[in-house]
Amino acid sequence: MVALDLDRTLIYSRTAIDRSGGDPTAQGAVDPADLRCVEELDGAEQSFMTVGAIGHLLDLRERATVVPTTTRTPAQFERVRVPGGPTRYAVTSNGGRLLVDGVDDQDWHRSVRTVLAERSAPLDEVVAELDTRLGGWTRSRRIADDLFCYLVVDLATMPDDFLPHWSAWCGAHGWAVSRQGRKVYALPVGLTKDAAVTEVLRRTGATRLLAAGDGSLDAGMLSLAAAAIRPPHGELAESDWRRPHVAVATAAGIRAGEEMLGWLLARLDPDVVPTS
Repeated sequence: MVALDLDRTLIYSRTAIDRSGGDPTAQGAVDPADLRCVEELDGAEQSFMTVGAIGHLLDLRERATVVPTTTRTPAQFERVRVPGGPTRYAVTSNGGRLLVDGVDDQDWHRSVRTVLAERSAPLDEVVAELDTRLGGWTRSRRIADDLFCYLVVDLATMPDDFLPHWSAWCGAHGWAVSRQGRKVYALPVGLTKDAAVTEVLRRTGATRLLAAGDGSLDAGMLSLAAAAIRPPHGELAESDWRRPHVAVATAAGIRAGEEMLGWLLARLDPDVVPTS
């Protein structure tokens, strides 16, 4: 089984296509002819993959059970046109939702909510505290799937002490903080991708997990895998997070996505054929 983070791992926005965050048509950037749009919002192109990455993903899907794993809500995930069509399983809302053939598994969702109620402060309490800390550097504050919250911020003007102070408060209340680009997430500690991935492993009977991801919210999933890879960009790269079984791609930006899919493809067991 192969678990794949989406944003900045499998798919890339225009600002994430190259490591400098430049436009894909800028000199030295990826050739626009090599890009394919895989997400639109209100008629505008949002996210891309390279032709090579799409080819690798299609090959992966022929030989393994591929599971997209994302912090996106189900509605946000549904905007993504995964090459090869919808997958049998998808993990959304950072593990809060498990989609099976596109349908939300309510039993899984209820079990997650039970864990969160036991381990973490209520969402309303966290949002109320967060609202006391906002300033002109905050572009928006959003609640996702009634499970967690996040900010869209101006990184240039965000106070240097906001993240450490907010992380400390959240940690004392059973929550964790993760910054991914301009978004600062606060999530209850029991809301994890790796818990949902473990459930999919159980359901499929898969005995070996491969994975790719770029953020701290992917660390548990990468640690769970027999072999995994991360890009040289993103939150894990910024903290120089490493594990003996986790490789680091050499290419950055959207080319890292292509490289990581090729790396995963090369590590599949040639004698195993997916059953779901």
